[in-house]
Amino acid sequence: MALKHLRSLLLCCSNSRAPTPNPGQGRRFSVWSSPKDPALESALSRNRRWIVNNQIKNIILRYPNQAPPVKFIQKKFKTLDLQGKALNWLRKYPCCFEVFCEGDENYCRLTKRMMSLVEEEESVQSSREPLLVQKLAKVLLLSRNHRLNVVKLNEFKRNFGFPDDYLIRVVPKYPEMFRIVNHSGRRTSMEIEVVSCDPEFKVSVIEAKAREENAEPRFTCCLPMSWEKSWRRFEEFNEKLPYISPYTRPVLDEEIMEKRAVALVHELLSLMLWKKASIVKLGHFKREFALPEKLNSMMLRHPGIFYVSNKYQIYTVVLRDGYLGLELVEKDPLVLVKEKFGELMQEGIHEYNRRRCQVNLEKKRARGLLKVRTAAEMSEDDMAAGQAPEVYKPEERKRFYKVLFDDNATWE
Repeated sequence: MALKHLRSLLLCCSNSRAPTPNPGQGRRFSVWSSPKDPALESALSRNRRWIVNNQIKNIILRYPNQAPPVKFIQKKFKTLDLQGKALNWLRKYPCCFEVFCEGDENYCRLTKRMMSLVEEEESVQSSREPLLVQKLAKVLLLSRNHRLNVVKLNEFKRNFGFPDDYLIRVVPKYPEMFRIVNHSGRRTSMEIEVVSCDPEFKVSVIEAKAREENAEPRFTCCLPMSWEKSWRRFEEFNEKLPYISPYTRPVLDEEIMEKRAVALVHELLSLMLWKKASIVKLGHFKREFALPEKLNSMMLRHPGIFYVSNKYQIYTVVLRDGYLGLELVEKDPLVLVKEKFGELMQEGIHEYNRRRCQVNLEKKRARGLLKVRTAAEMSEDDMAAGQAPEVYKPEERKRFYKVLFDDNATWE
């Protein structure tokens, strides 16, 4: 009966949206960010399309027969911050989404390759449950009262790699560790609390690394040595006070508070899949995590530890030591599956562009705007220009023979 009551409350929470940040809130941030880092900027933009397509994937999977009408997807476009026709968007990714027609209406479903990745993702989620439990406990331990509002925590559930149903599927399995609290009975006031856990959960990433190296815990600076002023400020920050664990209680001393706040943001980002987060969303937890009022200014004071970007007009903080170039230093098994999804997307859009190019060429030929050359003429022109014809290029030959002899090769 208690579980049934919890399910109903969670359903209400899922339907209630967290407060939307005021458009002017971003303007209160400094109008400048960290000097551009091309590698980290590329890392931020690489998964933008993936985020949208992942949301479309979830919409399709939640539909009763997992084959919604395209007009149903169209209605969701506003919440996905997309414009244009859903049909055109879905057709851009033929390896991910299959569009078919029944009667006078278009429907869409996930392709077989996409469904295979969905099953792999579910398998990985099940196998990493102990890690999920540890992450959840650590996030709660970082807060002042070891508890967080469920609606607010859900803002970051995908950053941490929590499944949508973690409160129903995972939390009830560990009653000795977690407790759901709701004193007022309002759906928006439900909280999750950690009541007991392994003491090792209170060891931060920096402290764990120091143990391995038999050294004192310290922040690391990930800036070129030519940044002399930033390096001097970093060394002063590192040497003036010893490292303060983010799992300690906050104190009133300003310098100690900043040292702990830097450690806390570092720890939070370390627990996230992509080692990055929206600064606006982090600001929603200032009271719970005892973060400074001017959170963005604090992170800009420590460019060796954090990279602040305003790409897409969204202020995002990236953990510098979480990346080597544009690649993550350590990849969660869930990230590896999600990268396969990104590769499938890229493959689909390349195929879509190839088809569009072919259609446009045919239209030009039909209108007499494009001269049709024979293979011999093409070869002569290529040879005259000192280039090998496309068919003789190694990558094209390899692709040709793979399609020709591979029984598993399919044409979309």
